[in-house]
Amino acid sequence: MAITTKILLAAIVLLMIDGFIETAFIGNMVSWLHRRAGGDFIINFNSERGPEFPLHGKPLNELADQGHASNGAAGTAYVAVGFGGFLALYLRHRQLKKSHELCGFTKGLYNFWCGLTVVAAIYDIAALIYTFVLTYRHMHQEIDVAFAATLDNHPYPDYVAYPRQQWTPENWFTAVLDLPLKYGHDRSDIRMQLLLMKAWRWNLIPLSILGILVAVLAIFDRMALRRRVSSGVHLQRLDKGSRQEAGTPEY
Repeated sequence: MAITTKILLAAIVLLMIDGFIETAFIGNMVSWLHRRAGGDFIINFNSERGPEFPLHGKPLNELADQGHASNGAAGTAYVAVGFGGFLALYLRHRQLKKSHELCGFTKGLYNFWCGLTVVAAIYDIAALIYTFVLTYRHMHQEIDVAFAATLDNHPYPDYVAYPRQQWTPENWFTAVLDLPLKYGHDRSDIRMQLLLMKAWRWNLIPLSILGILVAVLAIFDRMALRRRVSSGVHLQRLDKGSRQEAGTPEY
């Protein structure tokens, strides 16, 4: 196995590990948003309705596309580039053991996978830029607690969600932490979830770097393979020509 292929396989493994971590973090966030944030948080605030009020766990205008894009980038890296790469490289290796060049389904799959690594790397970068831009665009937003106290919120499914502004989950729960939450366990729970939300957002950076690395290595490995195949075909033709000149029968 060529050194470029070994390095490429190592990079694919790292990309798959990072992609799995990304999907795990995002999956945990989605589960928590449906399970816990689907209810409400009790806020200590003296108003006409009483000393406290329930705030629905999710805002009305919740932004989720950045999560879908990031999860898609991680899934593409883990499944298409990762498992697809192992399959394409395995079939390539097996065919080259039998002949000096690729052909048929194996050649088509391998070339498709090489192109896919480039597309996936571009997608990773796009997801990274989109997620950070969207998050920073809505940073430092605040919840109007006096207005929120007037919403007459009820438990799910008859809830009244906070309707002002647009929020990513990270921005929303950062603002929720600034409110006088009644229960300490809610505050600690939100802090833990915020750490995971920030973790999967920042993890898009190494995911993108690894995606670019795999794409570059796949291109270099393909170029090295073409040189090896061309050399093998050339040597095979030279051997065939020398046999014909010597009058050696071909079998």
